[in-house]
Amino acid sequence: MVSKESRQEIRVKKHLKIRNRFSGTAERPRLAVFRSNNHMYTQIIDDTVGKTLVAASTVEKDVKAELKKTNDVEAAAYLGKVIAERALAKGIKTVVFDRGGHIYQGKVAALAEAAREAGLEF
Repeated sequence: MVSKESRQEIRVKKHLKIRNRFSGTAERPRLAVFRSNNHMYTQIIDDTVGKTLVAASTVEKDVKAELKKTNDVEAAAYLGKVIAERALAKGIKTVVFDRGGHIYQGKVAALAEAAREAGLEF
């Protein structure tokens, strides 16, 4: 019988390969994206000291209040705008994009494009 790896295991392996290629620094932190079935979470992380500089998610009350649903493309785009605004307020202009092993389409792509339009560079 052929055993097949779950999609979650494949995503985790992809994420580890991606993380070996780059890490966030103080000059250019890492914009990490995590997507669950119901919500999306983003963080801007400085890996040299292991600190989260800025975070946003669809679980937060003020973000959730602006959305009809928390797990669609529109929610991802709004979250990208929110994380970019918070990053720019902290003085972060350039980041490295970490898609977390997810395919760059749909929600992940919408989040990235909205963050770029709001002023983040990556």
